[in-house]
Amino acid sequence: MLEFLKILGLFIVTALAEIIGCYLPWLVLTQGRQRWLLIPAAMSLALFAWLLTLHPGAAGRIYAAYGGVYVAVALLWLWQVDGIPLTRWDFLGSAVCLGGMAIIALQPGRT
Repeated sequence: MLEFLKILGLFIVTALAEIIGCYLPWLVLTQGRQRWLLIPAAMSLALFAWLLTLHPGAAGRIYAAYGGVYVAVALLWLWQVDGIPLTRWDFLGSAVCLGGMAIIALQPGRT
């Protein structure tokens, strides 16, 4: 269980780095925000790429499992940053994705 929580925590930080790295350029391009926001965006995406290397196991499996956590974190971002309430379908979809992530990340004998 401790291993799962460690993996989950690292996935959450990784997802936040990716979302921030994509959200800031979105603000620049769609809302006319200052272009200097592209600098922290690039740094955040570089951090995202580096964080993915910290996950143990095969890269393809890591990316597949990470996708489930990304969906959940993106929905939390939608709620907390964009101020859009989540629906029961958001919660259900997120639970399915997190279940899939757990199956992939915790499979016996994985490499």
